[in-house]
Amino acid sequence: MSHSENKSLILGIMAGAAGISLVLVWYHKIRKPGAIVKLPAFLDLHNKFNSVDLQNETRNEQGRQLQILEKLNGLLLSVEELKREVKLLKEAVPKLEELVRDELQGKADVRRISPSHRATKRRRAETAYSATETTSSEEADSEGGYITAHTDTEGESEEEKGLPAASARPEKETELFDLLQRMDSLHCGSDGDKKESFRLLHEREEKYGNHVEFLWRFARAYGDMFEMTTDVEEKKKYVASGKIVAEKAIQLDAMSAESHQWFAIMCGYMSEFDSIQNKIKNGGLFKEHLDKAIELKPQDPFLYHLNGRWCYSVAQLSWIEKKVAATLFGTPPTSTVQEALQNFLKVEEMHPGYSKYNYVYLAKCYKDLGHRSNALKYCDFASSVLPVTNDDKEAQKDLEALLLTLQL
Repeated sequence: MSHSENKSLILGIMAGAAGISLVLVWYHKIRKPGAIVKLPAFLDLHNKFNSVDLQNETRNEQGRQLQILEKLNGLLLSVEELKREVKLLKEAVPKLEELVRDELQGKADVRRISPSHRATKRRRAETAYSATETTSSEEADSEGGYITAHTDTEGESEEEKGLPAASARPEKETELFDLLQRMDSLHCGSDGDKKESFRLLHEREEKYGNHVEFLWRFARAYGDMFEMTTDVEEKKKYVASGKIVAEKAIQLDAMSAESHQWFAIMCGYMSEFDSIQNKIKNGGLFKEHLDKAIELKPQDPFLYHLNGRWCYSVAQLSWIEKKVAATLFGTPPTSTVQEALQNFLKVEEMHPGYSKYNYVYLAKCYKDLGHRSNALKYCDFASSVLPVTNDDKEAQKDLEALLLTLQL
């Protein structure tokens, strides 16, 4: 290439560069500050694809929100329907109760006509509450259910049995429940309270005489009167009547532990006045019904105390009494001081410091078994219990006599 051609090429390149520079200067002068530069189409493809994906996600999200709204709407409709059904049920319950009562009354009428239903219990209340059996300064808790039991007899109407109409029974049961609670409270009170309890029970015997829970409490009240009176003839009268009442309670409900308990106690009281023959006979009845009461209510320490006293008294039977028992019954009752001791110890295990008399009998058992130190220990325990009830006072007399023998 000649020198002139090279010079022309260089001048051309310089002119081109100068032209490009002028164009750039012009662009910077006319461009608005902050203006967006439009990119070539192939550089904007990625943003377009992102825009399409965003639109699709938006549509999907809107679809999901629509489904949720439809479900919520269905749930609200279900709740409204449930409210309507509850309202209808509330309106129907009183009518349903009346229909059920009428239906039960109709079935009761049919069963009353049936001879096979003659001696069955008609109904048993569900309510249960605790009833306290008092025998000494440390009283035994004797739990009993509230049961309105009675028997049906063929052909009798509700009125002839002294029962209210079906619609009135809840009120009567409430009245009986309140009465029994009051009797339990009075039984735990003073001698005056016990006499008041006996009076109230006697007045209501005709009204509630077919209820087991009323009857065994009535027998218990006879026992209280027996304990409080000193007249022998009155004692005989009270115990004879109490035994009849307790026996009626057993006939109504053979599974009532308290009925067996108080029948056994009445038999024990009667042995104080009977001949040797009747004494042994009542002793057998005492043991039979006491065992049944323990089987039905094994948690009551009072029953084990009674059992221990029976065992101890049998172990102390004289030779002539054992001969009479063998003659009358073939096999006389048998027990040992050791068996009596185990019962009294069980009472202490179940209820420490149970009663003054339980301490005294423990001392008696240990004395008879030759354990003088243990006998004196329980005498000390018994001496620490102040005599409050009649049973405590009797225990104090036995304690004083026992201490004299131990000090010899």
